[in-house]
Amino acid sequence: MQYGRHFVTTEGDKRLPLHLTSVGYDEHQVVINREEGFPTFHWLHTVKGVGEFTANGQTVRMQPNQGILLKPGVPHSYRAESPIWSIWYLTFDGALANPITASLDLQHMQLISWASDCELARIHEHYSDKCRYSFDFAGINGSQEVYAFLAQLKRFGQISGQQSLSKGHERLTPIYMLIEETYGDSGLGLAQMAEALGVSSQYLNTLFRQSWGMSPYQYLVQFRIQKSKELLVADRHRTVKAIAGDVGFQDDSHFVHTFRKLTGMTPVQFRLQYGE
Repeated sequence: MQYGRHFVTTEGDKRLPLHLTSVGYDEHQVVINREEGFPTFHWLHTVKGVGEFTANGQTVRMQPNQGILLKPGVPHSYRAESPIWSIWYLTFDGALANPITASLDLQHMQLISWASDCELARIHEHYSDKCRYSFDFAGINGSQEVYAFLAQLKRFGQISGQQSLSKGHERLTPIYMLIEETYGDSGLGLAQMAEALGVSSQYLNTLFRQSWGMSPYQYLVQFRIQKSKELLVADRHRTVKAIAGDVGFQDDSHFVHTFRKLTGMTPVQFRLQYGE
């Protein structure tokens, strides 16, 4: 199944936020020593066997379902530690490659792991089919491929034993269901949400901030405002006060204040702009 494709970078590609420069799967990885580093961003992970990766004076062992993301120009070397070391790689660059990887909080030069049953564990097979049929990775198509891969890495990747984003969302599913079904109850709050998950309020706050970067209450408020938008457009004759009650606000003035804070306009202005 070994394969590899390298792509010519055009001037148009350089202006794209991301562009793909190469992708491949090596069943028997040879010793690599790059004293000047690699010219673009470089992702490398183990499919089979074990490898040794060294950069910035630090050495790590890369076992199956573990990989490393490198910035351009970082001196590094790697070699097999087992009789067979099979690796998958993807290299990319782009006008926004650095801020995009930073915004996704993808750590450079740190070992990233993932579960053996997630999509990343089979990505080398996914690209084998695309390369076999000469899939067009040029231009915007390649840009989409890179972003899709980085999004998977963000979703499934784990660093230093931390829970992946996908696992965090799965654990919070009972809270999502509770909010979906009872967001109109003005009494719904942190205590009820914590009870539904069987954890303390403090720990629930921690879980939500890890997954969403906000508290459970902030998530609930944003959910209620989103539902109010749907109602404002769907029923133009229903009053703002009635809609405020429908989505769990006891006081319509508090609803209007919160709506303006989150959307930049009042409910009436929103209805005029987006209603028929």
